[in-house]
Amino acid sequence: MTNGQMIDLHRNQFACCVRWENGRNYLTDWKLEDLPRLVKKLRPSDEIAVAATGNTRLFHEAVAAHVARVVAVDPNQFKVISHSVKKTDPNDARNLAPYVEKDLLPEVRMKDKTQAQLASLTQTRDTLVKLRTSLKNKVNNILSAHGINLEKEALSSEKKLHEVLAMKFDPMVKIELEVIVEEIRSLNQKVAKLEKTIAEEGKLAAYFGIVPRVCNSNETERSGRITKRGNKLGRTALVQCALIAQRYSPYLKRHYEKIKARRGTGKAIIALARKLLGIIYRTLKNKWVFEDFPNFVLAEAA
Repeated sequence: MTNGQMIDLHRNQFACCVRWENGRNYLTDWKLEDLPRLVKKLRPSDEIAVAATGNTRLFHEAVAAHVARVVAVDPNQFKVISHSVKKTDPNDARNLAPYVEKDLLPEVRMKDKTQAQLASLTQTRDTLVKLRTSLKNKVNNILSAHGINLEKEALSSEKKLHEVLAMKFDPMVKIELEVIVEEIRSLNQKVAKLEKTIAEEGKLAAYFGIVPRVCNSNETERSGRITKRGNKLGRTALVQCALIAQRYSPYLKRHYEKIKARRGTGKAIIALARKLLGIIYRTLKNKWVFEDFPNFVLAEAA
């Protein structure tokens, strides 16, 4: 018998609504620390819907291997949640129930671990860049108030920052500029460090042409099919290796079948190739030695 379980997830707790095949609901409240106890109650035939929040990945990784399906729901698109009159955890969990059965939920695609980490790095990098831009604007405003106007991108160079600090100003203005310039320099280093990591992790996928083609129109960004701009021979070899690897690796097999069921064979193959490429990269980078490669169990260090 298949049960549908609807989860309304929050920082320290979650509500669970179990919907039985006869249509009856059973509501329970849990603390997040009790998640392992919930996992023990799950069955391979269960289907789970969970409203997407900041810790959805934590929940997804804990339960995905134990059930038939986990759907992360976008609460902004699901108006039954976002416009709920009675805003309580059990109410939100209960409202999801009829929709998970009919497959009408606006699903959020869960990135794999590496993709999620890259996305987080990129978001952090963008936040730091915006802060750096704000500080540069502050410097320009101070200089402009003293009749000094720089070119728009002048403060991007270390030479120009040094020149600003060498200018003659009142003591308080001087201290303010020193603090701001010091912070800009620090941000330059941090942004460069993030960009290096993003480039190292992202180049391989781009080289093999297995990254999505992105189309921009004004403020709209859409991801399409893979670019196929990389090395064709390498891409073909990678895809063939990935398809063979998933036959012998339960870990890769689960990843492939999950995406295949949701997005089709073609996209599942490419996702599988990206997953294998990430494993190859991290194996070489970290000099991993495997005790059980099909299940990705690392050997203990000598």
